[in-house]
Amino acid sequence: MSPIKTSIAAALLAACAGVAAMAWSAPAAWHKWRSKTDGTQICAQTPPGSGWEQADGPYKDARCTVPGKPGS
Repeated sequence: MSPIKTSIAAALLAACAGVAAMAWSAPAAWHKWRSKTDGTQICAQTPPGSGWEQADGPYKDARCTVPGKPGS
């Protein structure tokens, strides 16, 4: 097999492995975040910034009403 064909085969194998890993991954969990300045709470999957602290979680839904991790 030529070096070019070997490289193409390796790239295709790596791409297939990456797609397979994404197919089995679960969505990120949701958490309640509290503002450090006024105590306002929001529900988000990622930290909204340095002025916020995690208040509760994880939750399965975007309204932070169903406790647990998504996919479980």
